[in-house]
Amino acid sequence: MTTPARVSLADVTPPIALGPLDGRYRPAVAPLVDHLSEAALNRARVHVEVEWLLHLTGTGVVPGAPTLTDAERAYLRDVVATFGAAEVAELAEIERVTVHDVKAVEYFLKRRLEAAPSVLGSTVLPSVCELVHFACTSEDVNNLSYALMVRDAVQQVWLPAAHALTDEVAALAREHAAQPLLALTHGQPATPTTLGKELAVTVHRLRRQLRRIAADEYLGKINGATGTFGAHVVAVPGADWQEVSRTFVEHLGLTWNPLTTQIESHDWQAELYADVARFNRVLHNLATDVWTYISRGVFIQIPVAGATGSSTMPHKVNPIRFENAEANLELSCALLDTLASTLVTSRLQRDLTDSTTQRNIGPAFGHSLLAIDNVRRGMRALSVDADLLARELDENWEVLGEPVQSAMRAASVAGVTGMENPYERLKELTRGRRLTADDMREFIGGLGLPADVATRLQELTPATYTGLAADLVAHLDD
Repeated sequence: MTTPARVSLADVTPPIALGPLDGRYRPAVAPLVDHLSEAALNRARVHVEVEWLLHLTGTGVVPGAPTLTDAERAYLRDVVATFGAAEVAELAEIERVTVHDVKAVEYFLKRRLEAAPSVLGSTVLPSVCELVHFACTSEDVNNLSYALMVRDAVQQVWLPAAHALTDEVAALAREHAAQPLLALTHGQPATPTTLGKELAVTVHRLRRQLRRIAADEYLGKINGATGTFGAHVVAVPGADWQEVSRTFVEHLGLTWNPLTTQIESHDWQAELYADVARFNRVLHNLATDVWTYISRGVFIQIPVAGATGSSTMPHKVNPIRFENAEANLELSCALLDTLASTLVTSRLQRDLTDSTTQRNIGPAFGHSLLAIDNVRRGMRALSVDADLLARELDENWEVLGEPVQSAMRAASVAGVTGMENPYERLKELTRGRRLTADDMREFIGGLGLPADVATRLQELTPATYTGLAADLVAHLDD
């Protein structure tokens, strides 16, 4: 039997995505495309080249350079504002000839300068073509472009999504601030807490990382082929090129790095990616804990109409949002860790390993953003089984061994007799067995505690033994 030749999916039009972020999960990560895609990189490069040209002509640093009119400056900035599909295709066409992405951007912008008279009429823009990419190495443009792209992706897309997630979990923590919950330490019944307090712990951790991320710096440099301003001072020896560089970088909203090789050192990127990876790992902890709470029955998943939980077991509602989040957070962290550890190293004054590495910044943030989306959707589909929580607590009266022996210790210090070996006596009573309410109250009644202490302990239940847990949730408002 002859096997028929298969249709090549590589030839299907429109092209089929190789990775899930540009395929199955595209809707969740689409906002990042405007910041971290190859097209966004090229638009950022055009933006940097335009602003450098405007800076040079605006400061008069290059003798003989004309002062541009408001209309000419607006024309140049409009090149960036209107950068779209046609411009992406045009740049790709130029790059096929130059075989150099940044040089293609230079030629692209020069075309726009030469075409300016058809839009503006009389203009000096064609005469300033040689100020495009003036004294620059490719990395002068690239490092600033990446800094702008990553900054905007973080501040405009990733941080808002992360804050929205933490706010939603915080609201859930406040709602269940006083809901008693049997704690498990080492997987064993332990001092009760409240569901709200446990959620608040994670929110507090996540927000701390978000504050670090919001405060991270984005550095940039523009100082030539090996960071010496060599071409600058030979071309225009009388200029204060360090000041020109600093003011330009700061004009872009970045922090100036005065000391670099050919590349900006990328240390700021390593710092940022480490902070985002840490946020990811805390969120991963939330996902695994919620998954466990679902397995235990603390949370009930609200079924989605028409959705299938299992292909063969119709009763199941699988916690897929949290499992999806786990996997995507792990992928994101793997990429972020690689970025952070490799970008800080460059052989001598320059090698190109960072060029390929930085093209994976988008997937690193994409997997994180997808995980955030999944956790948000998963948390919205949960309800709390308060009856189950009450049953769990009522089945574990032995957890009151801790407050009883602590009260005995306090009574002993106060001079009450008969309080010897409190820990050992509670250990003998509780370890390896289940106690009832009557068992615990009978034990307390036979201790000889002061009446007020005995009454307080006998009124205590596992459900009321939650300490200040409910009050601690208020720290989310600090």
